Amino acid sequence: MLEAFKAPFVNGSQISVTEILTRLVIAAVFGGLVAFVYRRSRNDIDITPTFPPTLVLLSILIAMVTQVIGDNVARAFSLVGALAIVRFRTVVRDTQDTAFVILAVVVGMAVGASAPWVAGIGLGLVAVVAIMMKPPATGDYITGHLPLLVKIRIGLGHDAEALLGSTLDVYFSHRRLESIETAKHGVSIDVAYEAKMREPGTAEQLVRALNRLEGVQSVRVERCPTAEE
Repeated sequence: MLEAFKAPFVNGSQISVTEILTRLVIAAVFGGLVAFVYRRSRNDIDITPTFPPTLVLLSILIAMVTQVIGDNVARAFSLVGALAIVRFRTVVRDTQDTAFVILAVVVGMAVGASAPWVAGIGLGLVAVVAIMMKPPATGDYITGHLPLLVKIRIGLGHDAEALLGSTLDVYFSHRRLESIETAKHGVSIDVAYEAKMREPGTAEQLVRALNRLEGVQSVRVERCPTAEE
């Protein structure tokens, strides 16, 4: 039984459990820095509350994976097959969020492969660029007028923009299509918009107006999540 607790082999050499723990702690620190840079480079309204902690966990997990694989090609293929079983259905709302996911992965790989200097230099450069290119907050963000997420279900034979566009433009100052997908086994279409209400319109008036349109099956209006929620 004691054989199971011998120092493992990583990248072809035997390392101590203490060194493994040190690498994972370093990965957690770098993951925390990735999350910090993400928060500093994004407006609060654009941040999903669970996303920064996910970046930290991702860095640790990738560092673990890198140490488990080492130089073993067979183990790498086995691990890829095992991870392929996991299905992720959450859609990343912004392409910049995808970049930070990749950054967390690369940082974890660098630390797990005993190259923390690569993680440090890369993270520093990304931090400078991301913070310098932070998008400005709009007046609506500053004054607290948060955007709404409008989810509308329509019949399959209808064009979403042709059916909804004119009504949405009456009630929204601007809008952005977030997603479109089939529902009810392909007989309906769910369309989601992120939009901002015109004054003095209300969400109740919007729902009533949309429900009067032939082809609209259901309407749901909710406030977009903020970093504090």
